[in-house]
Amino acid sequence: MTHDPAELHARHQAVMPSWLSLYYRQPIEITHGEGRYVWDAEGNRYLDFFGGILTTMTAHALPEVTKAVGEQAGRILHTSTLYLSRPMVELAERIVALSGIPDARVFFTTSGTEANDTALLLATAHRRSNQILAMRNGYHGRSFSTVAITGNQSWSPTSLSPLQTLYVQGGVRSRGPYAELSDADFIRACVADLEDMLQQTAGGVAALIAEPVQGVGGFTAPPDGLYAAFREVLVRHGILWISDEVQTGWGRTGDHFWGWQAHAGNGPPDMLTFAKGIGNGMSIGGVVARAEVMNSLSAHSISTFGGTPVTMAAGLANLTYLLEHDLQGNARRVGGLLIERLRAVAAALDVVREVRGRGLMIGVELVRPGTDDPSPDAASLVVEAARERGLLIGRGGQGGASLRIAPPMTLTVAEAEEGAELLAAALAAAQGMLAGG
Repeated sequence: MTHDPAELHARHQAVMPSWLSLYYRQPIEITHGEGRYVWDAEGNRYLDFFGGILTTMTAHALPEVTKAVGEQAGRILHTSTLYLSRPMVELAERIVALSGIPDARVFFTTSGTEANDTALLLATAHRRSNQILAMRNGYHGRSFSTVAITGNQSWSPTSLSPLQTLYVQGGVRSRGPYAELSDADFIRACVADLEDMLQQTAGGVAALIAEPVQGVGGFTAPPDGLYAAFREVLVRHGILWISDEVQTGWGRTGDHFWGWQAHAGNGPPDMLTFAKGIGNGMSIGGVVARAEVMNSLSAHSISTFGGTPVTMAAGLANLTYLLEHDLQGNARRVGGLLIERLRAVAAALDVVREVRGRGLMIGVELVRPGTDDPSPDAASLVVEAARERGLLIGRGGQGGASLRIAPPMTLTVAEAEEGAELLAAALAAAQGMLAGG
C-alpha cells in the first residue's frame, strides 16, 4: 500500500469542508507514535510539542491505556447511559474527588464543545436566563451555542446566537487598555469593568464562563486571583462561575491540578468542564457541577456516546498513570526549564514579543520585527520551519500570531532541550526570512 500525502490531500479536499483547517503547505499524514514522537506516512520522525491539540496528554501509544482499551473492547464496546456502567461510575468517582467542588455530579460527553454546551444548558436552565458573561479573546468550542460565546474573531463564523453574550476584560494580561497596570491594579480595573457591565444587563445573568489559561487565544492568562475577585461579585449577584478546564485540567499547568486553583480565594467554581487530555486521544468530555445545579434540569436526558465503556476504561487508566507518575510535578519541573530556555532564545530575536505560560502550556507571541504588531505571517513561517526540522507545534492568539507549545506531560528534560533547539532554529530562520522580505 502506497502512502502519497499529495494524493490523500486531493481526496481530502474533494470530500471535506473548505473551512476544515490543515497545517502546512504540504499537509502530513501521521501514521503512528510512541512516547513524545510521531511518524508520518513518508517515515519522517517528529518531536510532538502539540499532542493532537493538547489531547495526547501522557504519551503516544501508552501501554497502560492501549491495554485498557483493548481489554474493554474485547468485552463490550457500547451500552449507553440507559444502563449501569461500572467504568463510568468509577471514573466519575475519581473526578468528583479531584474536582474540589462539594457535593459534585459528573455528566460525560464526547468533546469539550459538548461539555461547554451542556454547562451553558445547565446554567441558563438553573438561572432562567440566556445572558452569559464570557472573556474577550476566549474560545469554548465549535457548536452553535459555544461559538456564540467565543470572543475570538478568527473562530467566530456567525453573529447569530441563542444567547445574549457580554464580553468581560481580563483574559489577556499584556495587551489591551489595562496592560501597563500592576497586577493588583489590573485586577481592580477588571473587577470595576465587570461591575459596570452588570449595570448594562436586565438582571439575572446566568453565568460567567472563562478559561483559566486561554487555549486558542494563544495561552494567555490573567494574574492569579482575578477570577477569585470576580467570584466575589458573581456571588453577590447570584451568577454561576463555569471554569473551562478543557485545556488547563489534569495538572498541565504544573502549579495546579485545575486552572481555577490559581483563583481559589473565594472557593471553587460552580461548574468545571473537561475533555481532551483525560482520554489521551479517546473521545471524552464532561461537566462537573454542584448537585443543585446539575440536578436542576426538569426534562429527561441521556448521553448515547458520552461515558461509553471503552472511553471510560481509557480515562481510568490514563488518570491512574498520571497520578501515580506525578505528571503534574513533571509538567512543573520540565515545563519551567523549557520556558526559561525559550525566554533565553527569545531575548535575541526581534520577532518574539513574549514567551508566556506555565507548566507544559507555553505561548510564544510573534510580531513584525521592529513593531508591536502581531504577525500571523511570522507564526506561519515558524510552524512550517519547525516541521521541516522535525518539531510539531500549534498556533493561535490574535489572528493566529502566537505559537502554542503543549507536549505530552511525560516530556523529559532531554526532549525539552531538543525541542527548544529546534524551535530556536525555526524562529531564527523565520526572522531571517521576514528581514529578507
